[in-house]
Amino acid sequence: MGVKDAVVNRFAAICRQRGMKYNELAVRSGVTPSTVYSMMDARRRDVSIVTIKLLCDGLGISLEEFFSGPEFAGLEQEMQ
Repeated sequence: MGVKDAVVNRFAAICRQRGMKYNELAVRSGVTPSTVYSMMDARRRDVSIVTIKLLCDGLGISLEEFFSGPEFAGLEQEMQ
């Protein structure tokens, strides 16, 4: 699994745990719903750290909490 997939999986898991739709995540975070849906799209490659921070702020969690999820344990080095 790549880092982008891990980020998407982590946000999806948090939203599921909280019973939150992606639209609600966007509104709480001050980003457009299209930003969230675009990030969740498997065909899109890049995710901005600024967007991740905004979404974490909207969820009331720190970047440290976000990246401590099991999705990030053992990620392999990204090679391009």
